[in-house]
Amino acid sequence: MFFYGTLRHVPLLSLVLGRDVPERVEASLPGFAAHQAKDQPFPMIVRNPEAAAQGVLMPGLSEEDVKRLDFYEGGFAYDLIEVTVQTEDGPRPAQVYFPREGHWQTGPLWSLEAWAAQWADMTMIAAQEVMDRYGKQDAALIQTLLPFFRARAWARQMARVAAPQTLRNPMTMDDVRIVREREGYDGFFRIKAFNLTHKRFDGGQSGEIPRETFVAFDAALVLPYDPVTDRVMLVEQLRFGPIQRGDPAPWVLEPIAGLVDVGEPPSETARREAVEEAGLKIDRIEPMLNGYASPGYSTEFFHMFLGVCDLSDRAAQGQGGLASENEDIRNHVIPFDQAMALIESGEVNAVPLAMMLLWLATKRDGLRAAV
Repeated sequence: MFFYGTLRHVPLLSLVLGRDVPERVEASLPGFAAHQAKDQPFPMIVRNPEAAAQGVLMPGLSEEDVKRLDFYEGGFAYDLIEVTVQTEDGPRPAQVYFPREGHWQTGPLWSLEAWAAQWADMTMIAAQEVMDRYGKQDAALIQTLLPFFRARAWARQMARVAAPQTLRNPMTMDDVRIVREREGYDGFFRIKAFNLTHKRFDGGQSGEIPRETFVAFDAALVLPYDPVTDRVMLVEQLRFGPIQRGDPAPWVLEPIAGLVDVGEPPSETARREAVEEAGLKIDRIEPMLNGYASPGYSTEFFHMFLGVCDLSDRAAQGQGGLASENEDIRNHVIPFDQAMALIESGEVNAVPLAMMLLWLATKRDGLRAAV
């Protein structure tokens, strides 16, 4: 089998195979070049009669090796094709994973070194989630979920920068030990079950504690505000949490929000979601707060922003959302004082929106004075 892309990265190939990487032979594939798949953190192979894709040839793969590779590559909509590669000892027959026709668009030429510097860590985390499902789910499902695996992996990378520890104690993850992992749930969302022990405040060690964690995503939230007209935009949509809680009115007022895509700064997510959910161009983004939504059981982390913009030509209500994502969103442009009254009445019952409005209340005079 000939590898021209990310599987040339030995740690990734070892993870996919579930074992140490066997001997590899330097090889090339004439008539082809490795390009980045457009807007994706992985490469694709493209016909080019004047080029030769560089890579490695791996002979002697077992049937189990091929099954694991097929499962992993199937998540990218890649299939094996017969080719002839060139080695120091001459031409050799091989198989290579080609993208399905028309599935990905071609981006710039791809570099293993540049990819490793930017994307290797994220790819390893996402690949582990893929291979955790080997033998349990099929590659077609993995293909639909792979962007969310990468979003979770990107969240783990962003989490590496810890918040200050001035009031908090100086303990770190070195003082926590995951004793074992138990069977959880792997779907669009993930529930990880595990047993842990940790250092106690009194210096002792806790007993073994069984716990479960809801593994979600990082999300960017933006509250649009027009300091000239002193109006804010709130979005309203049906939410599944209130449905399952038994709330008789499960439509919720919220800020604009969306998942942070892999490699995307949260501020850019906020701008993108404002366009998608409300057709709204944000003039200036100001950071509000960052934090966990419910740290007792969930990894979900919010990056919150104020979006300074022009709402003067906006009607009191409008429609928004992407049909491709089954979004049915109503936008409300209302005076700031009315929004604060909705907190008092309890109609604003999404805590992030209440928090963002209260934050705006402390900055509002300064924002209005600056226009």
